[in-house]
Amino acid sequence: MTEWEHRTALIAGGTRGVGLAVARELAGRGCHVYLNHARDDAAAKDALAALADLPGRATVLKGDVTRPDALPRLLRRVREERGRLDAFVHSAASFHPMDAARPDAELFRQDVTTALAPLLLGVRPLVGAMAGGPGRIVAVSSNGARRVVPRYLAAGVAKAALEAQIRYLAVELAPLGITVNAVAAAKLDKGPGGADAGVLRVLAERTPGGRLTTPADLARTVALLCADEASWIHGQVVTADGGLSLRA
Repeated sequence: MTEWEHRTALIAGGTRGVGLAVARELAGRGCHVYLNHARDDAAAKDALAALADLPGRATVLKGDVTRPDALPRLLRRVREERGRLDAFVHSAASFHPMDAARPDAELFRQDVTTALAPLLLGVRPLVGAMAGGPGRIVAVSSNGARRVVPRYLAAGVAKAALEAQIRYLAVELAPLGITVNAVAAAKLDKGPGGADAGVLRVLAERTPGGRLTTPADLARTVALLCADEASWIHGQVVTADGGLSLRA
């Protein structure tokens, strides 16, 4: 655990789904993880309990990172407590199903804002928090950014814009020793209570790896991009889907 035990990560959307899986993966390696959430205090409490027995410590930070003042405030606390930030994972998400021919303009705006605002509003304080050492920024995207998924208009456009934002930031932050990348997958297997079992079964059968991607699969990919060995990876979207996107 020598690489991780003195490191600090802030995970936006870290109390559920992929964000929580990332927190579990990094805390399991000894990293101190800050779990950011906007509203659900009960989910935050459950997330802390789920990570309690791992080597790394977990701390909850409440704040809506789509608002201009939130991420700078959260980063000030991280720096006060830990000195600097090593990794920022953008896993905050908003999803409102809609058709391209019948869009809801307000819900569309919400999905795009959730995708773009954290790095748009928070990049300068993030650079300051990562000063003095290597930094890692990783965003969670989706194959829906590049493929047409039914009723995925707003989220797909939002993720496509996020991937473009990642590329621009990667070029400008690389000279500072900060890598900026993204991870993506198709449909996730989130366990019981998720999408229709029949749909999941069909997609799993189409996946060369033999099953659907889980949040833990994406979390391990995020950890790879945060490792020392990933210092030369800049502006890439790493697809972790068991080969599903290779199918015609």
